[in-house]
Amino acid sequence: MPAKPSDAAQVANYMQVLDHPLKPEIERLREILKSADARLSERIKWNAPSYHLEGVDIVTFGPMMRRKEEILLVFHHPKIVEVSSSLLEGSYKDRRLVTLRSLEEVEEKAEELVRIMREIISP
Repeated sequence: MPAKPSDAAQVANYMQVLDHPLKPEIERLREILKSADARLSERIKWNAPSYHLEGVDIVTFGPMMRRKEEILLVFHHPKIVEVSSSLLEGSYKDRRLVTLRSLEEVEEKAEELVRIMREIISP
């Protein structure tokens, strides 16, 4: 039986074949999210790049084909409901959303995205 590709290989394969008009923005968001903490890991979960710390999921890209003009991040770590940020949308009991539409917006919100990630994973 062939070995299962590593998480890194799965993400690389996913990104290689991804056909999305905001692919450069998605790549930049991946860099930003991973920069929040060296312990974060990336994998494909729910058919999209997802970030976790020691197996505990934090944030996942929403369905890539949902809308071609935007990128959706779904923060689904239990602590997200305690995080206060103007970026976070929705009042769901277990998740918050962030929607981004351009590289300019990604760069503008990078610092706040890192702050949110760090608040979630802080003890």
